[in-house]
Amino acid sequence: MKRLGVNIDHVATLRNARGEWHPDPIDAALHVVKCGADSVTIHLREDRRHIKDKDAKSICDLKKVLVNLEVSMNKDIISNALKMKPDYICIVPENRREITTEGGLDIKKNFGKLKTIIFKFKKAKIRTSLFINPSLNDIKLAKLLKVDCIEIHTGKLSNKIKSKINHTNELNRIIKSSKLANSFGIEVHAGHGLDYKTTKLLSKIKEIEEYNIGHFIIGEAIFYGFSRVIKNFKKLLKFQ
Repeated sequence: MKRLGVNIDHVATLRNARGEWHPDPIDAALHVVKCGADSVTIHLREDRRHIKDKDAKSICDLKKVLVNLEVSMNKDIISNALKMKPDYICIVPENRREITTEGGLDIKKNFGKLKTIIFKFKKAKIRTSLFINPSLNDIKLAKLLKVDCIEIHTGKLSNKIKSKINHTNELNRIIKSSKLANSFGIEVHAGHGLDYKTTKLLSKIKEIEEYNIGHFIIGEAIFYGFSRVIKNFKKLLKFQ
């Protein structure tokens, strides 16, 4: 059964816009799971632009919510993540000037650093994933790092589809990367820029087991509510 993870970072963005306590990301985590999400994703950024340490700790402590915590390779962030003990960790690249994550990790450049970080998470028995571009070389490096999962960056595909640019080559890269990772015993996830159209397209790739979606779901929920939007995505994934 394909799974849906909901990124709730932008609930915190909305709260922080007023500098108040509402809406509470903890309530959001509980609510999206009640509406049918299989897990919740939060990104504890170095600049704490949305999710704060207190949010992350409280959400990781929730008993009825599977939490995927996105982190950079920053040593303080890694230290905090080890203390919070989420169900899953996804290591992502981070640039403070970016609006959102722009591409996958440079695994080759950061291989040694990633190896040390992944060892720490494995020792703590935290399931670990890498956010990567759809690249066969990166999949091979992920295998050497002995990660449990990879999350393929789908931003380029999503942008091409939205801009009505031919996306065949990018889709094929995702398909080949998914198949190779699966053959290595690495669980495959997909995320970034996904909406109904792109999720439906990617749901046909049997090797992808989890889809992590944030901005689009939060945006649609403003008009239609979380329950309806999450049910729409679950329906898309169910019939593939």
